[in-house]
Amino acid sequence: MEHDPAHANDPDADSGTFSIEPEPLAPDLPGHVVVRRDAEDLHAALAADLLIHAQNCVRRFGDFHLALSGGSTPMPFYTRLMLDPVYRTFPWRKTHLWIVDERRVPSADDRLNFKHIHDILGEHSGIPTEQIHPIPVLEDDADQQYETELRQTLAWREKGHDRLDFVLLGMGDDGHTASLFPNSPALNSGERLVVINAGDAVTPPDRITMTYHLINASRLIAILVTGEKKRTMLARIEQGNANADDLPILGIAPIGGSLRWYLDAPACPDQA
Repeated sequence: MEHDPAHANDPDADSGTFSIEPEPLAPDLPGHVVVRRDAEDLHAALAADLLIHAQNCVRRFGDFHLALSGGSTPMPFYTRLMLDPVYRTFPWRKTHLWIVDERRVPSADDRLNFKHIHDILGEHSGIPTEQIHPIPVLEDDADQQYETELRQTLAWREKGHDRLDFVLLGMGDDGHTASLFPNSPALNSGERLVVINAGDAVTPPDRITMTYHLINASRLIAILVTGEKKRTMLARIEQGNANADDLPILGIAPIGGSLRWYLDAPACPDQA
């Protein structure tokens, strides 16, 4: 675990002295932990890392495979990518956009992650239409179709490099990530890349989700967590006495890649 410290405040103009706030304390989590004082600074740190990683992948492989999650937490981040001129050099035209997980609802339903991601990024980034990959959620074999599309698209790369480059995840109050819910069937999906997750352990409606096997093979996995509501769960993860069946976020363990947590100060357990 590494702590990425925030910067001190600017000098106080009236007193001529420096006003220095205590640095946010990084919780002891697996991987690299980036902490910023608020969501705005956190989004800037995440965007900078994403931009560098995308540019490096395009130089090395010719394209960039990005998998994004939905929900309320990352939407301001996606909007910033479109509005902040600092990120105008992002290689969108070389980017393939994938969806981490999805509810099985009609295309006009506001609960559909793709609907909101596409409205922000798909409509304004310049990603070629054929490089935007929604999940065909209402098809009976939606999971198999999406897995086939992933395999076929990634197969254009050299063997060993045929994996996602960057996966952005969130974390629910119950410790779920993607649509991998505690004690749900998708936690034990073997070498499948995408599966349907349904049953009593899944918050309705039924879901389509990327699996541990696919996510953990990615080059970089980023987990974006903000707000005081997440403190209790992060503290529980720090304690180290739970397992992935109970807290699916613990099943995120990259194989040959990197894991980074992006946290704002209110989410950190040791903040006052």
